[in-house]
Amino acid sequence: HFPAMASDSGDRLATLKRCLSVLRDARNDSEQFAALLLVTKAVRAGEVDAKTRRQIFNAIGFTFPTRLLISQQPPADCPPHTFRALGLTLLACFCTDPELAGHSQILNKIPTFNDVLLSPCDPDCTSMVDDVYQCLSAVLATARGPRELVTKGTVSALCQAYLNGGHGSERALTLLVGLLAVAEAKCWQRDAPQLLAVLSKLSSDFLKAEDMTKFELCEVLPRFIPLSYPLTENSQGSDCLCRLYKGLADVLGSKLSQSQRDPALKLAASLVQACGAEWIPAGSAGSKFLALLVNLACVEVRLTLEEPDPLEVEGKKEVVTACYVLMEMGIQECLREENPLLENVQKLQLMRIMEEAFGAVIFYLIQVKQEELQDPFIFASVRVLGAWMAEETSSLKQEICELLPFLVDYASKLFKEGSPAVSLPQAELVSTKGSALPQDALRFLLPAFCHLTAEDKPRDILIAEGAPALLCEYFLQQWEVLTSESTAPAPLTSTEMSLQTMCGIFLNLVVTAPDLVRRDKTFSSLMDVLLKSLPLLLPQKHHLVLAANIATLGLMMARILAGSAALQGTQRAKEFFGAAVRFLSEAHVAQADPGRDGLALAVSPAYASAWDDIAELWFLGMQAWAGCVPLLPWLPHTALQARWLQGMAQLLSQVAPASVDCELVTAFQAVLVELARASQQCRDVIVSHHGMEWANLYGMAALEQCLAEQ
Repeated sequence: HFPAMASDSGDRLATLKRCLSVLRDARNDSEQFAALLLVTKAVRAGEVDAKTRRQIFNAIGFTFPTRLLISQQPPADCPPHTFRALGLTLLACFCTDPELAGHSQILNKIPTFNDVLLSPCDPDCTSMVDDVYQCLSAVLATARGPRELVTKGTVSALCQAYLNGGHGSERALTLLVGLLAVAEAKCWQRDAPQLLAVLSKLSSDFLKAEDMTKFELCEVLPRFIPLSYPLTENSQGSDCLCRLYKGLADVLGSKLSQSQRDPALKLAASLVQACGAEWIPAGSAGSKFLALLVNLACVEVRLTLEEPDPLEVEGKKEVVTACYVLMEMGIQECLREENPLLENVQKLQLMRIMEEAFGAVIFYLIQVKQEELQDPFIFASVRVLGAWMAEETSSLKQEICELLPFLVDYASKLFKEGSPAVSLPQAELVSTKGSALPQDALRFLLPAFCHLTAEDKPRDILIAEGAPALLCEYFLQQWEVLTSESTAPAPLTSTEMSLQTMCGIFLNLVVTAPDLVRRDKTFSSLMDVLLKSLPLLLPQKHHLVLAANIATLGLMMARILAGSAALQGTQRAKEFFGAAVRFLSEAHVAQADPGRDGLALAVSPAYASAWDDIAELWFLGMQAWAGCVPLLPWLPHTALQARWLQGMAQLLSQVAPASVDCELVTAFQAVLVELARASQQCRDVIVSHHGMEWANLYGMAALEQCLAEQ
């Protein structure tokens, strides 16, 4: 039996070889055609190994299949598409060789492949359609393929083929999934209407399905929910979201096995990544659904991460990462005050449940081994924990303190190695997509560190673990990133947010650990950056909040580091303090008071929109500037040069004293008194601008006394 089989396939190979030699030596098209029929028959029967495939290609090349594809004259007694079908079979055969699949002679046939998919398909054309799908799958797997497919219109053709539901339409869907996986933004940019039509069909099928199809669709649908295209902004997209919500509510509301629940949670997470909570309707059904989602996510996280078996965890990483996305939404919804989806009772319940889940995340992270640090799942776990710690500082205090050394070490390793910890498909929430390198774990921990540095125990741990030095390095790097970004006003970038948050952390350290600032070299290099950056930043009005942070931090650090060489009247120090004067002096103006005659003191228009964010910094900055005057003898000259005293005098003389609250009076007085004490020239300027009179008007007793002491 066996020998016969062997000789049988041997015979076939011999026949194939004869055909190939006929092909090479054929005198005319009909001889070549006859040999070709035999070759394609062998190819279709799948009897060709890689070596033979190469021989066929070497014998035929691309020219002959290309001629077949464009030939209009079928041979006598053959159906009209005979040549085309032969050509496609040969190309499909060549495409199984990855080198040939990416060849420009294949790529330039993409429009032909698209045509075949869009042509009505007779029962005897099905092999052509199969061959085209084989070619397209092979092209998709090459380096240049996806881009060529998108630009040559294959996305639209595949959408049509799927919606027409003809032969092989399921393969069209599989190919679309593959294309979207590698080129989502480009596909949606070019073919949004067609992709929306597919999403409409999929979401309708999902809603209607009563069997396992529902769960199979859960696996496919996330690929069709784009991060780059706002589904909520058109009615067709909104309808799809509505159907997906209803379908998911059905699924998650019923008793499910593990294998059914996981895809549903992943689908929910992909919707959250694309649309936040906008796809969940307001009202009691929506709030119950949202609470259920977060609840299920927390249960899943606990079940998996409290599981001591690492293999068990390994298989669940993708679904747990999806659960993290749902938990992060849970945190945001629990904090939302405007039009909240959740009732207060629900919020309290969810916070308690989330606390338990985050306990499990900490439990898991504490056991992570050094060799696992590259795992994207660890990154996702640290990121979601960062989101929790940023908002919820009172819970899990002890556990977080125990984990801090790991968090600092992890963030530091990733930062220093610039490691390739790529995020899992679900790991990036949409708000940050593309804006941070995957190794940037620090960015997600900064808000938490800002809270923690305000408390003694965690602050001591952070200092002991070397966090300040790491944060200084990170500050330098983020400053470089910011200055390389365009100077055009843009929405607040994550870089700018990070720099602001770091200023907050350093301010906490300046206030609570001045000795550290004094002795740690790190802070001298930070001071240098601050001196350099404020003059660059201040003229760009859209960076006002960051400038306020840098000015105030720099002034407060200058008080501690007043003895350092950098602050001994150097050009850079003078420029920094000059810029700080500009920031402080331009914050208030005299303007008409609608209710009364005369002028009132008001926040200047340029500062008005940001004032909520910077008012406290401005007051701290005034206080710190005043505190620097006795320490830096050259400062009064800077104030005089900037005509700051004249400005303050003019402002206070112009406005009605009732419009200046006592906190402001204190702030102005602190600066005026220190300058008057430090410099005769400053005192003269104040006096010559009626200082005695308005000092009396505003009840600035300390200033009156100082001016009277001449």
